[in-house]
Amino acid sequence: MKTVPSMIVALSAVILFAGSSLAGSVDLPRTGQVLCYDSAGKSIACTNTGQDGDKQAGNPIPVPRFTDNNNGTATDNLTGLVWLRNASCFGNKTLSDAITAATGLVSGACGLSDGSKAGDWRLPNINELRSLVDYSRVNPSLTAGHPFYNIAGYLGYRSSSDSDGSYNLTVTMYAYSTYPSGNVYTGGGHKYSADSAVWPVRNSQ
Repeated sequence: MKTVPSMIVALSAVILFAGSSLAGSVDLPRTGQVLCYDSAGKSIACTNTGQDGDKQAGNPIPVPRFTDNNNGTATDNLTGLVWLRNASCFGNKTLSDAITAATGLVSGACGLSDGSKAGDWRLPNINELRSLVDYSRVNPSLTAGHPFYNIAGYLGYRSSSDSDGSYNLTVTMYAYSTYPSGNVYTGGGHKYSADSAVWPVRNSQ
């Protein structure tokens, strides 16, 4: 997989309008990062560094971040999205097979007992995948105490956000042990090769 370092991107935004003019408000969650580093990558005190760990800008992450629904699903209390707890039930798939697997997911498969039927689930888009990320964490980059299991390795997860050419946008939450942070990568997985995992999502009901 060809990967490039991910930039922290907008996971959600609320744009407020006053009449016909833009009021100018963007509502974003915190990244989860609370540590700071010098140019050599050594941990330092955050005070007055201006780094993310110093400012901790954005809305606080809810505690708990995720709620285990005891039916094979977990709700993200930040976004309201419902995720399959088994994060790699289908193994690695091509893009088209990943879409088919996600949309065909039904209760009784992959540890589900939620009564869901075909069409309730889908392949997440790239921002939905990134919304899961806690940038302060490795092994994997998910909030401590998360309810998920069977997390995919370095090949990462497919999104439904396609690109031109032969690549599909993917997110890797695998821990690169040499990096204390920045351990999440966004890149392109070959859409015609079974080289990325499938993590279905659905809207809350």
